Amino acid sequence: MWKDLIGGLYADAEFAPPASDTEIDQIEGQLGQPVPNELRDLLRRTNGVQAEWGSGLVWSVQEIIDHNIEFRRDADFAELYMSFDQLMFFGDNGGGDQFCYVRLPSGHNTGVYVWDHESDDRKWVAGSLTDYLQQRTGAAGDDWYT
Repeated sequence: MWKDLIGGLYADAEFAPPASDTEIDQIEGQLGQPVPNELRDLLRRTNGVQAEWGSGLVWSVQEIIDHNIEFRRDADFAELYMSFDQLMFFGDNGGGDQFCYVRLPSGHNTGVYVWDHESDDRKWVAGSLTDYLQQRTGAAGDDWYT
């Protein structure tokens, strides 16, 4: 389903080999929060997707871990931005903004958010990973979420 959906939306989509559950579990182990079911399912089919001239439509398991740890541990970021501990970044727009899930106290996923690197705003942009993938190809271009 994921490869068909993404391939139909992004002519330049590049798929990685699937990630194992053991690899995906490393995200939970390193970040201390569960991987949303829809993201886990996508990573089981492809360990990351590049599209739109190489931007990180959905990062690989290792990229998810590395980027999130970097954001959470960077001392300069801690001075400039609100905490990133409740976020799980999984993709970017190629210009600095990051797409993420927000961990809520209930543990439920409420969709996809964008973190604006210039303003530190965290804004809901899509009800699901599927919705995010579809909206990102819209007519609004790079700023579809503003």
